[in-house]
Amino acid sequence: MPATESKTVADTRDRILDAAEALFAEHGLEASSMRMITARAGCNLAAVNYHFGSKDQLIQEVFRRRLTWLNRERLRMLDQLEGAARGAPLKPRQIIEAFFGVALEMAADTEGGGHTFMRLLGRTYAEPYQFVRNFLAEEYAPVLDRFKHALYRALPGVPEEEILWRLHFMLGAMSYAISGTDVLKLAANAHVPEHDPTAIGPRLMSFLLGGLRAPLPQEAARGVNGKVIRARPRAPRKAA
Repeated sequence: MPATESKTVADTRDRILDAAEALFAEHGLEASSMRMITARAGCNLAAVNYHFGSKDQLIQEVFRRRLTWLNRERLRMLDQLEGAARGAPLKPRQIIEAFFGVALEMAADTEGGGHTFMRLLGRTYAEPYQFVRNFLAEEYAPVLDRFKHALYRALPGVPEEEILWRLHFMLGAMSYAISGTDVLKLAANAHVPEHDPTAIGPRLMSFLLGGLRAPLPQEAARGVNGKVIRARPRAPRKAA
């Protein structure tokens, strides 16, 4: 295939992905029709079928093209931090910043499409599109596994089940925060400045760390026999 033709094919594919991503974020996966996508992308249905085969495949590619970078960058940062720690447990703040900081960086990207994608990701968690949830679970599995174990080591006094709950709450808080300020306007019952993705980071990170370090609820602080759970022993630090 000539270079110019190859570039045209790639451009068409990117236009379809960009159009689908924006429409999915605006209207949801179900309500965004193929007709709407082709109209915004400036192509016909045959082009979508050629590049993706079906709407479900198109949806997966919309998520995969940015999740691949997002999760790879998270693992790169965690590898770097663990390498510098030389076997010692990381600080909770380091782990949270490695996982959520990369996502917030993407959410602040209003020119390259990152902000639109993170809005879509936040919206998707609240919509009952099961095959997408299954797809996301597969994409996130190895990344979440690494970060869970890093948190287990960083917080030896917190039961592992409680860490899982807190990770669940943190993921939900981030997804909701980056999706917009509509509920904030309602809660404040007043004018709230337009959503500024660059202003979310510091506020959200402070909130996430506060929740992670919050005192244990009574149910989690006691074992099945009613005794207070003692801290798990922390791994010894290696000499520098």
